[in-house]
Amino acid sequence: MAAVTGVASERRVGAVASAPVLSRHLRGLVLTGTISLFAIMLATVYLMPLGYAASLSVRGASVEADQPLWPSDPAQFTYNGETYDLYNVPLGDGVRRLALVRKGREQSTFVDPNDPTQSIEWQGRWRTLDRVWMFSPHWSNFVEAWQITNFGRLFFNTVAIALIGTVGAVSSAVVVAYGFSRFRIPGKALLFTILVGTIILPQQVTIVPTYALFTRLGWVGTWLPLLVPHFFGNAYNVFLLRQFFMSIPRDMDEAAMIDGAGPFRTLLSVIVPQAWPAITAVCLFHFFFAWNDFLAPLVYLVGHEELWPISVGMSYFTGQYSQLPHLIQATALMALALPVAVFMLAQRVFVQGVVVTGVDK
Repeated sequence: MAAVTGVASERRVGAVASAPVLSRHLRGLVLTGTISLFAIMLATVYLMPLGYAASLSVRGASVEADQPLWPSDPAQFTYNGETYDLYNVPLGDGVRRLALVRKGREQSTFVDPNDPTQSIEWQGRWRTLDRVWMFSPHWSNFVEAWQITNFGRLFFNTVAIALIGTVGAVSSAVVVAYGFSRFRIPGKALLFTILVGTIILPQQVTIVPTYALFTRLGWVGTWLPLLVPHFFGNAYNVFLLRQFFMSIPRDMDEAAMIDGAGPFRTLLSVIVPQAWPAITAVCLFHFFFAWNDFLAPLVYLVGHEELWPISVGMSYFTGQYSQLPHLIQATALMALALPVAVFMLAQRVFVQGVVVTGVDK
């Protein structure tokens, strides 16, 4: 009897001990589910404009009030050499899809596409009926938008500006960041503070004096104002690379110096190979900035359509063809394709570079 009582007591103790474990597990599941649901809702809300733009880019030129959001055209039926729209018509035997062949205020004539030999008289106002729509994406919108906007030229200009500017911005930032992270320079702390302080200086403040300078140099109307300044360093890029370079042990620099390497050789053989995540992040940052830049090309390339990037060309196209939203959205998606592809291909290195450069080891 005592043994049975002991076993029952142990079972009760085990059940009581497992109850908090189950409770914690349940709370964990609820918390995980809540966070996942919130993330899905947030992603859905964030991507809804992009989804609508994608849908609008393959819709027809004419958009009617009762047309659904997805790409669609009215379902039609050809009868006696003429084309008629299909409607959902309520009849005694249920709702049927019929072609409206004769419109009337209170009575209209329909035919069944499956048996067009017999006409059906329907009492009621045909405008109250639901039209039948069929899924019909207009992929030709992209071809038409490409031709109207001369997108090939805009794309080439944008890629050229972005790539050349990225080479200049990254190479100059690497050199400057290497100097701030490795060399003893008089007043280095003050110089770096001034450099970082320029980050908060908005472009609108400097646009007038820089425009006056480039006008005197005769650079207005060329790509030079969009490219040359990037070869003199950018405070944001320098700050990110300096943080990463400082995390690299100096022992590796000293070992390279013992082997006879100079500062420049040390930069190329020791620092750069280990800093590829940060350099890739900086490359992508500047590439996306140059791809989306609108103000500077608009100011310096006004009146030179053959030099416009996509941002300026799309702005002009939107103003001229505002009544063609399907072509505007098609152009926007084509402009978005390359940056998205670049980000997806370099996502892992990009995220790693952003995380590491944001932490001072």
